[in-house]
Amino acid sequence: MKGIGIIGTGAIAIKHVQAIAELEDAKVVGLFNPNPESAEAARTRFIEPVFSDLDEFLEIPDLDIVCVCTPSGMHLEPSLRAIHKGKHVMIEKPLEITLGRSDELILEAEKRGVQLAVIFQNRFAEDYQKLKKAVDDGVFGRLLMGNAYVNWYRTESYYASSKYKGNIKADGGGAFINQGIHTLDLLLDLMGDVESVYAKTLTSYHDIEAEDLGSALVTFKNGAIGNLTSATSLFPGYPEKIEIYGTQGSAILEAGKLVAWNIKGQTSTETHQEVVLGSGSSDPNAIGFQLHLAQWRHFLNALGTKEMPVVDGKTARKSVELIRAVYLSSQQNKLVRFPFED
Repeated sequence: MKGIGIIGTGAIAIKHVQAIAELEDAKVVGLFNPNPESAEAARTRFIEPVFSDLDEFLEIPDLDIVCVCTPSGMHLEPSLRAIHKGKHVMIEKPLEITLGRSDELILEAEKRGVQLAVIFQNRFAEDYQKLKKAVDDGVFGRLLMGNAYVNWYRTESYYASSKYKGNIKADGGGAFINQGIHTLDLLLDLMGDVESVYAKTLTSYHDIEAEDLGSALVTFKNGAIGNLTSATSLFPGYPEKIEIYGTQGSAILEAGKLVAWNIKGQTSTETHQEVVLGSGSSDPNAIGFQLHLAQWRHFLNALGTKEMPVVDGKTARKSVELIRAVYLSSQQNKLVRFPFED
């Protein structure tokens, strides 16, 4: 039985507690919030002990894995403390908000011989895995284009509810690194590594520091191209979408569901499934915890078999790299080629 401790006591921590409660071979042994008042308030929401002293939290006798659910720009320090204590670490997306901070985590985990993984639970959706297998098997032929659209909406109260949301130092940015990163991770998994990016981001609607609207043109190393959009200013907010086009066919994945599947010489499949769950297009709390549960099961199995987690630190770094390139391209109004200086 693995003991899991959670750093953070907010909404996403609750999803992890719900998911871990379904596991047969793991349990939550404690949570941590550095603010004593917030920790005290959290004790009314969780049956597990809540600590406000990090050293005390990391000394929990049965603690094997630390799950980090802090704001994105605050992943590095508590994760390093856990790694130095010999704990495996699972981090809520993104890995971190810069390549330098991401690389420090990857290096330290390797040096200490612990596993480092990042939550990208949408990789475990059944229809996404069907699409991934088809791409890997060459069903669509040579890939020509891969598009990712995250045209979402957030109310003013969403940003007003937290001093971290839309704050570049705390979150690393806005719509791309916070909302869009899950879909960009899937696109990278399907299309492969990036060669270059040209992008434009704007703060178009909300009174925030970071971007709430952006688009980019990507060239992949396999020669394909792609279009990216990410926003929290596009009312009313539509489900995220991935489009894959190849020489032999195409498919569209919307909110984790395949809504189109067209292969040359075969009868086309247009499912037009009604998307009712799993998308945070207008409500950030609309997601469930079942895909988190699937990723936790995979992670625990990887620990038991000494295999790599499906989204380890180096894999998770790729989405950070893409988003940092988007920001750099927009700031400098120029094409950014990979690799680049962050």
